[in-house]
Amino acid sequence: MVSFRLRPGKVSTVKTVHRRLATLNDSNRLFDLRRQSIIKLAAKGMSIEEAARWAEELTVAGIERKICEPEIWVAEVSEKVVSWGAIRGDQLEGLYTDPQFASQGIGTELLRMLEELMQKSGISAVRAEASSNAEAFYLRRGYERTAPPTSKGAQPIRKRLS
Repeated sequence: MVSFRLRPGKVSTVKTVHRRLATLNDSNRLFDLRRQSIIKLAAKGMSIEEAARWAEELTVAGIERKICEPEIWVAEVSEKVVSWGAIRGDQLEGLYTDPQFASQGIGTELLRMLEELMQKSGISAVRAEASSNAEAFYLRRGYERTAPPTSKGAQPIRKRLS
């Protein structure tokens, strides 16, 4: 388990965030957190119908498969999972934060940790597909657009890690 404190000056009631690898016991929480994040946060950048369709694309069983396949890390506050991110090779497969903890630096710190893990494993650039609501988040953190949006509206992005 790794801990970090939020950046000085960041307004938050969160003091310490612990990070650890996800386990199968986290499946239901990861599913719920992803769904809440999409419905409440993604709807700012897309229609409610689009957000609902996206939220329904992954089931609890799908989360369980993800826990066994890519590397999924969670961020916890007071032993509650409040954010999670998945990486596989050079691909960031997802990053979600509980809407109650959004804009507090938790997702940013988890993303930074995932990028460091990838860099330590020899990956020189991370690839991802950003949803319309998350694109600005990634661009502010050094990612660049690499192609036109996909047919589902995701923006292909990349960040050099070296």
